[in-house]
Amino acid sequence: MRPQTLNAIPRSWAAHPLVPGLGLSFVLALAALGLQRALGVAGLSPLVLAMVGGMALRNLGWVPVAAQPGIQFTLKRILRAAIVLLGFQLTLTQLAAVGGRGVAVIVVTLGATFVFTKAMGRVIGVERRLAELIAAGTSVCGASAVIACNTVTRGSDEDVAYAIACVTVFGSLSMLLFPGLGGMLDLGATRYGLWAGATIHEVAQVVAAAFARGELAGQAGTVAKLSRVMLLAPLILSLGALATRRGSAAGGRAPMPWFAFGFIAVVLLNSVIAFPPEWQARIATGTAFMLTMALAAMGLETDLRRLRHKGLRPLALGALAWVFISALGLGLVQLV
Repeated sequence: MRPQTLNAIPRSWAAHPLVPGLGLSFVLALAALGLQRALGVAGLSPLVLAMVGGMALRNLGWVPVAAQPGIQFTLKRILRAAIVLLGFQLTLTQLAAVGGRGVAVIVVTLGATFVFTKAMGRVIGVERRLAELIAAGTSVCGASAVIACNTVTRGSDEDVAYAIACVTVFGSLSMLLFPGLGGMLDLGATRYGLWAGATIHEVAQVVAAAFARGELAGQAGTVAKLSRVMLLAPLILSLGALATRRGSAAGGRAPMPWFAFGFIAVVLLNSVIAFPPEWQARIATGTAFMLTMALAAMGLETDLRRLRHKGLRPLALGALAWVFISALGLGLVQLV
């Protein structure tokens, strides 16, 4: 099929202006999930596959103009709804299970990594928005944190794509290296799981790395990671407040991240109401699919030519952030 033929969308399919873009994002997300399951690689995120697929279509010139409204709807409305629904995967009981010292390790590691990455971004000359997204993805939960924080950071699509590439590369390295390092350092199962959960970027990468050293380590790592994800809402609210302050100083207006309050409300609801396991499973599946659609839409908006212009400095920043969070997390785990 020639690229120009994709611009001719049937009238029945384009009856609503959102349908072409929504449909394209939906198909890419479905293909990414199918490919991940076919390959059977637990640490391979469907979110990244969807984004790569979208980028391929965009840079081959195969994205029809009529798809733009639906793509933007997916990037904004569907993404924010998915972040709210993430709250159904977390409870205050999980946070309590980590223990006071474990929570302290997670909070200190997250906060220090975010501040360090932002500071190093200024030192090596990485643009503020891109540095902020790399900091968020490294310190909290990878691609999900990047796209969630960008609702208030308001970086370009290329900034988001670059930040996600950084956290994917270095999170994957952690997933491969941590099991061996945990054995060499003679970390116990619980301490190793806490280290993995407090420092590795993506949830899938944490699960793969933690369970590689046994069931107890896997459970400790998963709970620690989910507790870390819970801190996404306070981070977004803090960034929103800073963005509002900058916007006021510049005579503009920054967006209020209302969806973050929705996330917190859902966590509280999930903590006091025992929803049936089958409901939880369906919500988790739907949430993952919505996030994958959002990443597909992000890829459909990303121009690789603009991405190349950003150079290697952001990649160096991602590497520095990765080394920092890994070393700091290990040191704190050993101390407590």
